[in-house]
Amino acid sequence: MLIKEMNIRKMNMTMKSPFSTSFGTFQVKEFLLLEATDELGNTGWGESTAFQSPWYSEETLETNLHIIRDFLIPLVLDRGFNHPDEVSELFAPLRKNNMAKAAVEGAIWDLYAKRNKLTLAEALGGTAEKIEVGISIGIQKSAAELIKLVRGYVAEGYKRMKVKIKPGHDVEILRALREAFPDVPLMADANSAYTLNDIELLKQLDEFNLTMIEQPLASDDIIDHAKLQKELKTPICLDESIHSLEDTRKAFELGSTKIINIKIGRVGGLTESKKIHDFCMANGIPVWCGGMLESGIGRAHNVALTTLPNFILPGDTASSSRYWEEDVITPEVVAEDGYITVPKAYGIGYEPNIEAMDRYTVDQFHFKSE
Repeated sequence: MLIKEMNIRKMNMTMKSPFSTSFGTFQVKEFLLLEATDELGNTGWGESTAFQSPWYSEETLETNLHIIRDFLIPLVLDRGFNHPDEVSELFAPLRKNNMAKAAVEGAIWDLYAKRNKLTLAEALGGTAEKIEVGISIGIQKSAAELIKLVRGYVAEGYKRMKVKIKPGHDVEILRALREAFPDVPLMADANSAYTLNDIELLKQLDEFNLTMIEQPLASDDIIDHAKLQKELKTPICLDESIHSLEDTRKAFELGSTKIINIKIGRVGGLTESKKIHDFCMANGIPVWCGGMLESGIGRAHNVALTTLPNFILPGDTASSSRYWEEDVITPEVVAEDGYITVPKAYGIGYEPNIEAMDRYTVDQFHFKSE
């Protein structure tokens, strides 16, 4: 498999409604799409999940563009690969920049699957024909508005509700939600908004029978999370703290987490995601696939990854229509009664909608080997 061309699209799409977390609110999503072409004319697609600002991680859309254009593409262009795992090995000497690496590697994974007449799920070793999905809900103005939203998502069949929390918007919100929905699987996502000084407050969350509390403490921490987990009955799930298999191993050995959220971009690609999955499966740690408000390209990669057997908790991969008036794939990702049927077409299983992409493309960068 020889990589002959790479194309970067800088995209600008407006979400249906604003999305709020403990670190900010936004509605316009700028991101990068990557297209890789081999010597036979096959194409594969990947997506960068970096945001415009460094609030989730130190990476941004502009830093990703720089790293992809000036470092990663020169490494893969006109180079032959037998398997996409070789891409992560090639990128290993470059420190961090995981979202940039994942975007390039993802395009090559899609290309590899198509060349070998496999679905991306099959190429990864996945077997599930349907995946369970939940919904991620940003911070709302009131408990009443949140309850109204959740009631609608429950009616649509989503299998669990993840709600964002932050100091001053936590215990009473979750209490109201649990009283309204005593049997719905519920989790809270703190996005690093708390410290060990909040232990007594966080212990109050135990009464709500949450599936987990996600990343309550600092984004780079695994030590204090171990201290906190000893004080809580509620399982801690790590997100921002996990960037690699090594991070996963250390967090497990310290007792910092009981559940891992695997995000393809955060850990540097599908190859590393699979390694983390396999380690967690061997050590009895459930995993689930978190979302980064992706377009259909990134969403399709999430669907494929979630077919691996240890993804036993519903992920964030909701329907395209939850976020976008128009997505950039055909057909769009659709959840029915809380399940997404894994597509059977080769590669990511969804056809890129080039006309739609053109409508939202604000810049392009094309690279071709001699």
